[in-house]
Amino acid sequence: MSQFNNLPKPPLAEIRPQEDKRHGITRVDNYAWLRADNWQEVFQNPDVLDKDIRAYLEAENTYQEAALEDTKDLQKSLFDEMKGRIKEDDASIPVKDGPFAYGLEFVTGGEQPHYFRTPRDGGDKNVFLNGDIEAEGSEYFRLSAVNNSPDHSLGIWGYDDKGSEYFTLKIRDLESNEDLDDEILNTGGGGVWSADGAGFFYTALDENHRPSKIYYHVLGTKQSDDKLIHEEKDAGFFMSVGGSSLDDVVYIDIHDHQTSELWLIAADDPFAKPKLVAKRETGVEYDFTEGGDEFFVLTNDGDAKDFKIMSVPFATPEKDNWVEVVPHTPGRLILSHAAYKNYLVWMERDEGLPKINIKDRTTGEIHSIEFDEEAFSLGFSGAAEYDTDVVRFSYSSMTTPSQLYDYNMRTRERTLLKTQDVPSGHDIDDYVTRRIMAPSHDGVLVPVSILYHKDTKLDGSAPALLYGYGSYGMSVPASFNTNCLSLVDRGFIYAIAHMRGGKDKGFQWYEDGKREKKINTFKDFIAASEHLVSEGFTSHDSIVAQGGSAGGMLMGACVNMAPHNFGAIIAAVPFVDVLNTMLDDTLPLTPPEWPEWGNPITSKDDYEYIASYSPYDNVEAKAYPPIFAIGGLTDPRVTYWEPAKWVAKLREAKTNDAPVLLKTNMGAGHGGSAGRFQRLVEVAEEYAFALKSSGITK
Repeated sequence: MSQFNNLPKPPLAEIRPQEDKRHGITRVDNYAWLRADNWQEVFQNPDVLDKDIRAYLEAENTYQEAALEDTKDLQKSLFDEMKGRIKEDDASIPVKDGPFAYGLEFVTGGEQPHYFRTPRDGGDKNVFLNGDIEAEGSEYFRLSAVNNSPDHSLGIWGYDDKGSEYFTLKIRDLESNEDLDDEILNTGGGGVWSADGAGFFYTALDENHRPSKIYYHVLGTKQSDDKLIHEEKDAGFFMSVGGSSLDDVVYIDIHDHQTSELWLIAADDPFAKPKLVAKRETGVEYDFTEGGDEFFVLTNDGDAKDFKIMSVPFATPEKDNWVEVVPHTPGRLILSHAAYKNYLVWMERDEGLPKINIKDRTTGEIHSIEFDEEAFSLGFSGAAEYDTDVVRFSYSSMTTPSQLYDYNMRTRERTLLKTQDVPSGHDIDDYVTRRIMAPSHDGVLVPVSILYHKDTKLDGSAPALLYGYGSYGMSVPASFNTNCLSLVDRGFIYAIAHMRGGKDKGFQWYEDGKREKKINTFKDFIAASEHLVSEGFTSHDSIVAQGGSAGGMLMGACVNMAPHNFGAIIAAVPFVDVLNTMLDDTLPLTPPEWPEWGNPITSKDDYEYIASYSPYDNVEAKAYPPIFAIGGLTDPRVTYWEPAKWVAKLREAKTNDAPVLLKTNMGAGHGGSAGRFQRLVEVAEEYAFALKSSGITK
């Protein structure tokens, strides 16, 4: 069904074979040279990229632009439509915190958020951080959140101006709106104040982009004088720092994808030695939230696969003192928890749908906030204050714009604060959302959420965009997405496959799609595509598959396994060179990723299993559908050379004329452009590729 004709000759990457021998197995990589030896420097300064690599990436960008040149008007229409569904001068509902209420807003024509506060019960608004002003002169600019000091006089804020996710922290006076002289470089993006507001804790990133150290910075001093508070020497673990809602405890959280370790510091004694809660045990996760004189612990300890909640005295938080307050129920996955003076709140997912539960800490009575739609999404933002009866949550579905509510936990009344405004108009009665179950290769039923226009004929003639992720236990919510309406309004079926590898149907759903069971993720997605066809929604050559990051790996694996199931593939920042990346322990995320994929350095079994599905290693001489891959030059998560190598190998191996396109964003990282509307330019380009692949260019 490809509509790509009369294209210029595509770039051909030079073949420079490199051998790698592991476990007695020799592989030859013809495109390993695309990995810059000085990749750490490139993250910090893209101008130092090797000239041969730059020339190849720029040639690919030129070819990609030529391939989509005839969609320029379509891209503009798509952008205008998507922008027209977003309220430009939008603002959040301020959240009360002490004497103030904090929020953020956007202005007409602006790309970045503006942070503001008002007196608690209303009054003059002070915009203390204008993101558009801070971003002036930067090709890429992303703000991290603002964290105000306990006395509300100062705020920590951060920015990344390269896309490499090295954040610079600054301190803003929230009355004068001026920054202090303090500047902290190469951080994870946030800070936690000590109780007296004299300084703050932050996570430092090393040259390999690993968060291995926690420092304390005293205001008015040099970064070189900052005190090292805690160091994690195992490169296989992430580390971060957070604070309690009462501003009296600082949490140092150390974790990988299956194991947790927590250390506590009294916020009024920042130089004290951190106190270990429970030593890490492989496969045991736990997370604390403060509840006054006790902590509440969300954990899977003791075979609680779908998690339970425990309590423990504040003064003696060690594991021996944990007592169960919310028991483990198989198949009911507890996702998160929060505590307030009189209530314990947790969010769970049961039968694939989310629910918010509230327990009165005095009476023990439990009630739930529930909804009636077949597929929907909930977000729980809680409250900034501990002594409150009111928490905040959001609700949406694939047809229903996001609604923001305040919920009184005592009276059980919900107050609608805001409904997402769609300026160009949106009639929910024009759309249909459904959830169907696709039988996979082993009989397991895979949920698929579907959105389509009421006038779309369900006779197999409609094109479809099938989206998937399926890794790290991440679940894709069936939430409202204004962008996809541009496809749905043109007759597309928009579908989300909830494969194994996520936690959509509980923790076991995640475990059945990782490591030695990873193949289930790919077969589930292929099954979803086949079910859409067998149920008469679409045809195989009309399905455009889309995924990003680990979802890009899904795209690469599935198009190797079942290329005729798809009419086109969109793979954003795709993790496609899995084996080589997992063999390179110098890369930022490799050691922490071994629990998810396996360690091919030490295990021959892991090596052979990863090699059996790694998209780059399994490219073959066959007919591939049109493929559009997108990378980011400064991406520290999925390095730019993964999609570059994959595209080069695909173009060398494929046996048909379908185009393989590569766009490398030379000024951004993993998330693409950071501006509010700049990102829509990229979405419009991806959608134009999908539409052109389906025969729609106008």
